[in-house]
Amino acid sequence: MRLEPREDTTLMLKALGPLSAGFIALLCCSALIIWAGASPIEAFALLIKGSLGSRFAISETLTRAIPLIFCGLAAAVAFRAKLWNIGAEGQLYAGACMATWLGTGMIDLPPWLMIPFLFAAGALAGGLLLLGPTILKTKFAVDEVVTTLLLNFIMLLFVNWLVFGPWKDPMAMGWPQAAPVVDSAIIGPLLAKTRLHWGLAIAVLTAIGVWLLMRFTTWGFEIRAVGHSPKASTFAGIPVNRVVIRTALISGGLAGFAGVSELCGLKGYLTLDLSPGFGYSGIVVAMLASLHPLGVLLSSLFIAVLSIGADSMSRSLNISNYIADVATALSLLAVLVSMMLTKYRIRWN
Repeated sequence: MRLEPREDTTLMLKALGPLSAGFIALLCCSALIIWAGASPIEAFALLIKGSLGSRFAISETLTRAIPLIFCGLAAAVAFRAKLWNIGAEGQLYAGACMATWLGTGMIDLPPWLMIPFLFAAGALAGGLLLLGPTILKTKFAVDEVVTTLLLNFIMLLFVNWLVFGPWKDPMAMGWPQAAPVVDSAIIGPLLAKTRLHWGLAIAVLTAIGVWLLMRFTTWGFEIRAVGHSPKASTFAGIPVNRVVIRTALISGGLAGFAGVSELCGLKGYLTLDLSPGFGYSGIVVAMLASLHPLGVLLSSLFIAVLSIGADSMSRSLNISNYIADVATALSLLAVLVSMMLTKYRIRWN
């Protein structure tokens, strides 16, 4: 058996990759559900019902999808330029820290100015956090996978120090959390009596904006060119290092958007559990979408359905809700294999 490069890859083949990845992941999860003593059909029916079976369930699923969209876009943009940003989790917290610092009384503007201002400030914080590892990559060839991954833990320790120390809210009854943001910084609800907020509209518009940037602008062309071949890009006169740094600022900024969205739209104050791992899940979202910004909308919804529906399935069937995490990991592995098979075909001797 050997792998042989394909001469061309059809659009149908590219589309089947993510779909087959999701199907294979669910098929493997079925075996685990049977092993746990439950029926896969009943389990998946409960999963769909728990995530899409009511107005409340749909609102919770869409609420979970909001940070996944931002983090998925952050990973998709960076990976297009072969900048392996594994630090979206830390950049999310950087954006939330900036929004907390500015939004708890330091600056008070009307809501129509305050919310865009906090998003811009959070994007700046996330972009600057990724800028350091990117400079180390471009100047000293330091592996950005290691540096961005380690920065996640540094940011978590920094947030831990803040909420237990100088930013601890004295009115929080001893709980480790920062003071709440001012009313003008709160992103309003999108549906009454639910947690779904207008951050969903911001996320969808951001995905459309990123698609337009990548598809129709010079910046997007340079990002894609550098990702395909840095040497050819240099030969064509594209400043590769400058493009990579620009990409880092955009990618980190998108992850910073997720932190501002969660802080101002959902929590209202900074805590250590603001994110249950959205930055890491964003990598799966981006890969399932084949790094396409509009595909991120669908793949983030898929991961959100798994996450929210697994809780309902777990309560009803008394099986672990970590099935959702297994399905997410299997989806990533399956999509990596499918991406390989879209570029290569298997030849048997």
